[in-house]
Amino acid sequence: MVEKMQILSKGAAAPVAMMLMAANPAMALDLASCERLTHPSHGGEDAHRDLGGGYVMYRSWWSQEGVFHDYHVADCAAGRALSLRAHEERMSDRLPFDRRFAVEQKLEAFADWDPLFYDLDRLADTLEATAKDLRVADFADTPCACAAAYPGLSPARPYTETLQ
Repeated sequence: MVEKMQILSKGAAAPVAMMLMAANPAMALDLASCERLTHPSHGGEDAHRDLGGGYVMYRSWWSQEGVFHDYHVADCAAGRALSLRAHEERMSDRLPFDRRFAVEQKLEAFADWDPLFYDLDRLADTLEATAKDLRVADFADTPCACAAAYPGLSPARPYTETLQ
């Protein structure tokens, strides 16, 4: 077991966790194993959080010659997710912007709602004037956070480690 824990702490935790789960079904995927680098030191996913009621939240980022921070809130049972860009510099021809603080405040307020009142369209309305590239859509692949917090709940294809 020590070897497994050492491997999980070295960086590529999600793929290793999936392999270990296949070999040992008693070992479940958890939110910590969803944190990953999608490209060594330049991009990744982090801040995975179970909001309750079948909802999760996480952030994706990039920082190589350009920078962005995107936030995602997923309704694991419905197979839908809200995605938005809160920060961008040198990624496109548009002017740089950094709205992370305002977006994070609104996401924290959403997290404080009772899960009975969670609604991605309502959250999108709340964030529309603050964020850029905001969209609510069905997800084709189950996000890692949904697979970890709500295994078997999502109607989407099962979670598999993919780089997009």
